[in-house]
Amino acid sequence: MNKRVAVFCGASKGHNPVFQGYAHQLGEKLVENQLDLVYGGGAIGLMGVIADAVIKNKGHVIGVITRKLKNLEVGHEGLTQLHVVQTMHERKALMAQLADGFIALPGGIGTLEEIIEVYTWLQLEDHQKPCAFLNVAGYYDLFFNFLDQMTVAGFLDLKTRNRLIIESDIDQLLVRMGIND
Repeated sequence: MNKRVAVFCGASKGHNPVFQGYAHQLGEKLVENQLDLVYGGGAIGLMGVIADAVIKNKGHVIGVITRKLKNLEVGHEGLTQLHVVQTMHERKALMAQLADGFIALPGGIGTLEEIIEVYTWLQLEDHQKPCAFLNVAGYYDLFFNFLDQMTVAGFLDLKTRNRLIIESDIDQLLVRMGIND
């Protein structure tokens, strides 16, 4: 069975076309490395871009979406599996359970909340799965500066800070995550 990577990303495409390019490339690289995609189940935004790239390259895509979002017709219909759950809490818990590692692409507050939640669980040693940011075009630079400020101020220990994987190169990101063996 292939290992699975949960990717958190925007339900929008963003204004910079490079975001879409990286989402597409990450989808291709997941298939190339025999990694299955776990994601929020949407057909729109960067979520749709990465799912379509995996599907186009004959990879496996597992979506997890709430009934509310599926009823709004934003759910992707061409997935290997689609789990429909009632709440966002259930969605995130199932994605975390299904995944062997986590990657954040550019996105909004929901994307940030999702990756930070699994990163918090890593800090609490609820899991040992790698948590990573694919820092496309410096999108998260200011956030990383804030994490450094948290560390200096004594609110984030250096060990936990250093466990967060940050890369702008997809291949290097997957190598550092150690799940493409």
